Amino acid sequence: MTAAERLKAILDLMQEIETAARPADAVVSAWFRARRQIGDRDRGTISEELYALMRHHARLGWWLEKHGREATPRNRLIAWLVINGRMALAQLESLFSGKPAAPNGLSEPERTLIGKLQGSTIEHPSMPEEVRTECPAWALKPLRQRFGDQFGREMAALLKPASLDLRVNPLKSDRAAMLRSLRDLGLEAEPCPMAPFGIRVAKRPSLSDLPMLKSGAVEIQDEGSQLVALLVAARPGERVVDFCAGAGGKTLAMAAEMANRGHIMACDISDGRLKRAAERFRQAGFHNIQTRLLTSESDKWVKRHKASYDRVLVDAPCSGSGTWRRNPDARWRASEADGLDGLVALQARILASAARLVKPGGRLVYATCSMLPQENEQQVAAFLAASPAFEAVPLADTELHQIQSAHPDYLSLTPARHDTDGFFAAVLQRKAEPVAG
Repeated sequence: MTAAERLKAILDLMQEIETAARPADAVVSAWFRARRQIGDRDRGTISEELYALMRHHARLGWWLEKHGREATPRNRLIAWLVINGRMALAQLESLFSGKPAAPNGLSEPERTLIGKLQGSTIEHPSMPEEVRTECPAWALKPLRQRFGDQFGREMAALLKPASLDLRVNPLKSDRAAMLRSLRDLGLEAEPCPMAPFGIRVAKRPSLSDLPMLKSGAVEIQDEGSQLVALLVAARPGERVVDFCAGAGGKTLAMAAEMANRGHIMACDISDGRLKRAAERFRQAGFHNIQTRLLTSESDKWVKRHKASYDRVLVDAPCSGSGTWRRNPDARWRASEADGLDGLVALQARILASAARLVKPGGRLVYATCSMLPQENEQQVAAFLAASPAFEAVPLADTELHQIQSAHPDYLSLTPARHDTDGFFAAVLQRKAEPVAG
């Protein structure tokens, strides 16, 4: 592809993402699937530039507002090329030529904008902190509360591209063998520092170049997500529930800990997600996983299986603030109007319902990929106050006692401190019933 053709592709994707109800990664995947003729190198270049633009959403919008221009995808792209790409008017006119497969030619207002932006840098002293740190207004107060004087450092870490983390499937290989295979492909691969089955790949390769992904020998999973699954401490022969299984990444990690023995029930309210997860389970070679479609968090199935599981994981739906470096569009999809309070209330209902499944002496793990206190520590505190049958297990008394968590009692991972997505997980144990005597 020519440079102009790549710009046209970026612009088309920006416009589609802005109007789609789906996350950006789903839009990008579908867009490329429909254009299989685009080579891996061009796909990589287009994706890299697109995600860089999304990580500069607020700052580009600030510059456009400053110069009286609407923050449309096209104006954002032009501003990005001038400010970050240091492109002059003549270069942009050659790219925005209006020729077939190139963006439409520049208008006079766009030429004026280009002139005003020349020599600008992406940040400006007049930018409010929420703009400079790309923090949406609805999350500013709780994140400042969460991080205090580390707020700026953590937000800066969320603006960096996420690494590609893999989890080795022990049914099919081991980490040493996979490291050799990845290095034989010319990739810079190293063991993840905390997760025992994790591998970190320095530069994101084309996933089609990784045969171990197709064979199920590895799965894509952030190191933080791997640690959450390990915190469940599922054992061979046990009965386990992944209550909000989604795509099944943590289900697979728990099944590996169980050495394919025992039983895992992967539950979700989305039939589509469960079907995709079931295919992953089959490809990975696990036969101890069953899927269950729930109508809601209070599905009758929960009541019928009360106190019948050794381990229950609640990976609750959340704001996703911990994944912003991986999904930069997510921070602008949510808003205060969407109702953080409503989301917190849903999490509380899910947690209370899933807790019914836990046997006396069994373990309940509540987890989110959020860094907001309302969804994490405060949620756990409210649950414990309302559920005297449960008690918190300090992280120091769990299998992950060696992790230097950002919280003294719970697993709390942040991009700046741990180089993972932001994750929270609390271990809650149902007290053993008193022995009759």
